[in-house]
Amino acid sequence: MPVVFVGHGSPMNAIEDNRWSRGFRSLGGLLPEPKAILSVSAHWYVAGTFTTGGDRPQTIHDFGGFPRELYEMQYPAPGDPRLAERVAQMLGAKVATDWGLDHGTWSVLHHLRPKAEVPVVQLSIDGRLPPSAHVELGRALSPLRDENVLIIGSGNLTHNLRHAFTSYHRGDTSTPQWAAQFDADAAKAVEQHDHAALARIAGEQNGRLSHPTPDHYYPLLYAAGASSPEDPVRFPIAGFDMGSLSMRSIIFG
Repeated sequence: MPVVFVGHGSPMNAIEDNRWSRGFRSLGGLLPEPKAILSVSAHWYVAGTFTTGGDRPQTIHDFGGFPRELYEMQYPAPGDPRLAERVAQMLGAKVATDWGLDHGTWSVLHHLRPKAEVPVVQLSIDGRLPPSAHVELGRALSPLRDENVLIIGSGNLTHNLRHAFTSYHRGDTSTPQWAAQFDADAAKAVEQHDHAALARIAGEQNGRLSHPTPDHYYPLLYAAGASSPEDPVRFPIAGFDMGSLSMRSIIFG
């Protein structure tokens, strides 16, 4: 089974017909049918590593100020308690029942798997860990690929919302050099399967500008860690939204 990283962008991509939502639908057509999905979302960024263990994970609307239509959206995929327990054992994590599917997961899966028929488990990101530890956790998940489990990391390769919104409201949608360079550097490291570089660049100047907080970058490290050095790398979606928000998506394998 391939491994995927998706730049999910705005929650509005779940309900709008735009370049990104069409890209997500096309991405879904490039992937084989999985037995289950394990999603690492930027929006479950906590002190600890947890999996969602519920039979029917709730659709979490973890945002504010959007149209009612977005809050009414549901993604009724079943959970997979057995997979949740297995992942927890693989990572030394805990199973949680107080979380469901946040928009980092369902806004993408709404397009990738619109029938919501495939069981979904979410994996949290422990914000206390260094970048290299997230790569290692991803590596520990790689055996799931042989069990027909689709591992998805959902974040954004650059994610400085203050810059994006300030520039957007000024009418400036140009991409700053630091965002373009970080996106390019990360893509190069991905193509070369250079996990050390992926972990290192997060702390460099362009990385700090691209990610004032690393929550949207770390899902890439899980996807890269779960990949194999022999995996071909494809970028089915690339480009910037609101000037500086990289929407690059990646298929490993």
